Amino acid sequence: MTQVAHMSATTRREGGKGNARATRRAGQIPAVIYGNKEPPVLIALDANALGKELNQSGFTTRIYELDIDGQKHRVLPRDVQRHPVSWKPEHVDFLRVTGNTRVRVAVPLYFEGQDKAPGIKRGGTLNIVSHALDLWCPADNIPSSILVNVGAMAINDTMHIKDIQLPAGTKPTSIQNITIATIAAPTAVRDEALAAKAAAEAAAAAEAAPAEGVAAPAAPGAAPAAGAAAPAAKAADAKKPDAKK
Repeated sequence: MTQVAHMSATTRREGGKGNARATRRAGQIPAVIYGNKEPPVLIALDANALGKELNQSGFTTRIYELDIDGQKHRVLPRDVQRHPVSWKPEHVDFLRVTGNTRVRVAVPLYFEGQDKAPGIKRGGTLNIVSHALDLWCPADNIPSSILVNVGAMAINDTMHIKDIQLPAGTKPTSIQNITIATIAAPTAVRDEALAAKAAAEAAAAAEAAPAEGVAAPAAPGAAPAAGAAAPAAKAADAKKPDAKK
């Protein structure tokens, strides 16, 4: 079951930018609750209490029970708008949920087994491609995180979403077999592979080329080489009769 956290809030009678600024000046953060085919509810949260929740990991995957003027509302944080410079929260959107609600959440991934992975022991580097997975989850069974074991990965191995065990009741939002992590070969191994490839190519080129000092066979009908014409001329001179005789 999803762990439920608690916060208190008060209702806001009016929306708009002016009212939101006034709410923030009073030490509160404006927010709204929507969804489940019910009218939206404008609320205000204590800035310090909200800040403590935001400082904990998994804020957007945690179900909250908001006590609003004595009434309980079960919600899931969907969006936190922040100031572009100070990064302080300025507004929060909450989705109203029930036990039957299925929600889309980004569940963080944590990795273990690096000390046992053969590829890392040989000098490879773990390259984390996905730090979170988008999943469809029941509102009452949202995982706070997923632990991924890379202890069996060798150099050049790739781990995909199909290779990990997803929590019961969850389903990826994408049909693609997303890459989770890879182990890249160390630089020395890559250099050796490139050198071996270059040596093989050089050897193949040497075998294909004619040996040094040996002329390639002339094509049919081709003119004789310049060096081959001289002996023929000398032979013709030797056969000439002596004019003085």
